[in-house]
Amino acid sequence: MSDNKYVGFNNDKHGMTQLGRIVLDGWLFGFIPETEDCAGWEMGRMQMLMDRVQDEWDKYGNLPSRLPEDLRQRHVELYQKAMALAKTKGWNPELGEDD
Repeated sequence: MSDNKYVGFNNDKHGMTQLGRIVLDGWLFGFIPETEDCAGWEMGRMQMLMDRVQDEWDKYGNLPSRLPEDLRQRHVELYQKAMALAKTKGWNPELGEDD
């Protein structure tokens, strides 16, 4: 993040950051097209997307297992792809002692 702007999912450290997951969920719920990675978005705009995503997740108790089948499958596909990419960038899903 520089100058209070998001670097974008594709330029994010590994994509599995809080903002990266907001982009993934924005794609999941159709709030932004997959061609939009939010590069250059100011934090206020990211917050608006975050609010929309949170409102949508609230409908499903914030659990992927409660998503309708089509969205659940889409969630699996998006997150599997994102996690595989993140691992190539050095992401480790295991929390360390300092996390």
